[in-house]
Amino acid sequence: MSGASSGPAILDRARKLVDPAIAAALGGLGDELRVPAEYHFQGRGKGTRPALAILSAETAGAPSETGVPAAVAIELAHDFSLIHDDIIDNDAERRHRATVWAKFGIGVGVVVGDALHALAFETLMSDPTPPRVRAAKHLAEAVSAMIAGQSMDMAFEEMPNITLEQCLAMEKGKTGALLSFASSAGAILAGADEEVVEGLADYGMHMGIAFQAVDDLLGIWGDPERTGKPAGADLRERKKSVPVVIALNSGTSIADDLAELYARPHLGEEDVDTARALVDVGGGREGTQALARTHLGLAMSALDSVSQHQSVATGAVEEMRCLAQFIAGRDF
Repeated sequence: MSGASSGPAILDRARKLVDPAIAAALGGLGDELRVPAEYHFQGRGKGTRPALAILSAETAGAPSETGVPAAVAIELAHDFSLIHDDIIDNDAERRHRATVWAKFGIGVGVVVGDALHALAFETLMSDPTPPRVRAAKHLAEAVSAMIAGQSMDMAFEEMPNITLEQCLAMEKGKTGALLSFASSAGAILAGADEEVVEGLADYGMHMGIAFQAVDDLLGIWGDPERTGKPAGADLRERKKSVPVVIALNSGTSIADDLAELYARPHLGEEDVDTARALVDVGGGREGTQALARTHLGLAMSALDSVSQHQSVATGAVEEMRCLAQFIAGRDF
């Protein structure tokens, strides 16, 4: 690999490699599961996690194909969580399309999510070599952390006072754990040194926090054409995302006004606009931008450490750096 490509080019290269393997995995499901599962994957996102798995294998000096089983497993696990999240959040639309539960029913959404969860582990364990068994163990730990993070997120809805530390712990599990696994899984399958695997996992965890911070900003200030959800969707659902928690803990009258709004059972359009302004004035936007920059910097430092190992392919490291900047390096 001769120098880093652009973020979109990296994602496109990975998708061309991974998508046929995902299609083959879904093809093994029965029709009643396959049809809604394939419908969901037609509206997939950028494919960040599979791309990280491919780059992780390449970083360890292995061929791109080495990372494919992990890339497929990660995407299946991630999308199982999205299908279930849409049910939990009562989201009828994702990326400008009806969600699985909205199109096929809640029961189908639950069962399809379960099927993708099981299929993720079947993909890794179809050939139970020691590296694959190890990767499956790490995936199980990441999925458990992701589920715990989702549980915390749900609990926050009924808790009047949330600290930034609690919010970050939730996002570390809900988003960071799977990105951490994605960033190291290919290297695990390649049999990389433990220091390389741990460094890549550290990179992924910090990138995950930065990524979630950017996503939290989009949930309040994002363009619906870009997010695929109504403007201010997170505020309308009274989510205690990082910008909101920062503003609620600002110790000002702004915090009291925002807390009063969030105590209401429903927020109308004017309430959403007011909440958005309060979060901004309360430092939520600026503080979240700073948080994203901090963790992106820590992710880059982790890559610096990884690149010191002689066995590492520096071109792949640079592409991981490029992808992190593309995904989490923007301010809103």
